Amino acid sequence: MGTNQENEFSLDIYQISIHDPLEKLLNEFREGQLSTNLTLKQKLSLLKMLTKNRLPFSIGEEPLGKIRGHDIELYLYVERPYPHMLRRPPYPASLETRKEVEKHINEILDMDVIIKIGHNKIVEITTPVLITWHDGKCRLN
Repeated sequence: MGTNQENEFSLDIYQISIHDPLEKLLNEFREGQLSTNLTLKQKLSLLKMLTKNRLPFSIGEEPLGKIRGHDIELYLYVERPYPHMLRRPPYPASLETRKEVEKHINEILDMDVIIKIGHNKIVEITTPVLITWHDGKCRLN
């Protein structure tokens, strides 16, 4: 084998990691909340459609974004008795939880999924934000 003293290359071995975009998309797809009514074939069909048409649903490298150029009318039907989550009074969150929620809110603000409304701005509707935890990560629903 010999020595490396006369050669100018390093014998250090570095770990090579391959980042497959499809694998990243599959991981994000697994974390998504899909209806349990969908069959595996339907889920794969949805994944194929989202992969093929990913540009309208993404901003830069982000997998999610506001869809521009398409307005929808959203009708909310919430009648008494109200769902349990809408009846709960607000409660203080821990500092760690608040930091995680703030971080998540800032991310989706930056992606233009939600917009910040000032106290003097009139809006037709605001929706409650439900915060859930999945795999140790904060989710705003």
